[in-house]
Amino acid sequence: MFHLPTEFSNRDQLIAHVKTLAPWAEGAASPYIGGQQAATQRLQNIDPVAYGKTRNFGNGRVSLLSPYVHHGVLSLNHVRNFALSRLENPQDGVKFIQELGWRDFWQRVAAHIPHGLWEDLEPYKTGFDRDTYADTLPADILQASTGVACIDHFITTLLDTGYVHNHARMYLASYIVHFRHVTWQAGARWFLCHLLDGDEASNNLSWQWITSTFSNKPYIFNLENVAKYFGGLVDTTPENNRPLDASYENLTKRLFPNLVGEDD
Repeated sequence: MFHLPTEFSNRDQLIAHVKTLAPWAEGAASPYIGGQQAATQRLQNIDPVAYGKTRNFGNGRVSLLSPYVHHGVLSLNHVRNFALSRLENPQDGVKFIQELGWRDFWQRVAAHIPHGLWEDLEPYKTGFDRDTYADTLPADILQASTGVACIDHFITTLLDTGYVHNHARMYLASYIVHFRHVTWQAGARWFLCHLLDGDEASNNLSWQWITSTFSNKPYIFNLENVAKYFGGLVDTTPENNRPLDASYENLTKRLFPNLVGEDD
């Protein structure tokens, strides 16, 4: 019986071996390093207070622990207890603990309604029938060549690193479903192919929340919002992000024309 080697003298040797097993894999290895040592170092560096204040910003103090939690290197319980041990007042870490709770919540929802991982839990609340949405992602999204600068930046980050900021994930999901009229299932499947922390429950149910099949309305964003949270980190100039450069009122009219005036 063939046994895979489990010890390597350095990371380059490990990467070289993986490439022999998957010669179809393209590009460089993700800069994120696995293993207990790296996970412990990440955990030691968390700042729950700063996280709560800055987590929505592209350069905020996010923990980057999700890949280690997903792969079982760290447990939610261990991360929570460590975070609490760093706080004089537990209330200062509420937001950090809440986000850990969301991951557990999605797991419990999936266990209770497993069909919701790939089936719409509710009808689309966009004014469009589900069968009007495409079931496959356009090539320009797959290749990060949409012509929308910030979107292409986020896609490239996902493809090159296997990780992208949670707020940017929301932007990408909204862009795919609402701006490009593609089913959430196609986007969710694409994310799972690339994310190092690609948990099926958290990923898919979050896509449903963005879509409106597990929430009371679709989530959309505009260029002003991207500039607020990622300004200086990505290109947010209007000329390079035309589809996003509009008020929420105008975006709603453009994206959901069948909903306009229905409450009048």
